[in-house]
Amino acid sequence: MKTVSKFGLMIALAGSLFMSACAGSYYVTAQPVEPVYERPAVPYAGAIWIDGEWTWSGGNYVYVRGHWDRPRNGRTWVRGSWEHGNRGYRWHRGHWQ
Repeated sequence: MKTVSKFGLMIALAGSLFMSACAGSYYVTAQPVEPVYERPAVPYAGAIWIDGEWTWSGGNYVYVRGHWDRPRNGRTWVRGSWEHGNRGYRWHRGHWQ
């Protein structure tokens, strides 16, 4: 009996990990157009610009404006990008590399 319950627990855990890995991939049929706005002045010497991002909210992608940030030692900001596939377009978030 204990073997069956442990096996069931392992299956449930594996399923939840699989589902959480799938979370966050939202597809749309058309790539949204990035809004145009003026970049604010550099707030301090050495600041780097982090481009705006798309985030999933309320059933569609919403644009979040870019911002100035402090550089990170030995890392570079990689801008987010759209990927087009069989299911449509999906956004890959920007990240430090």
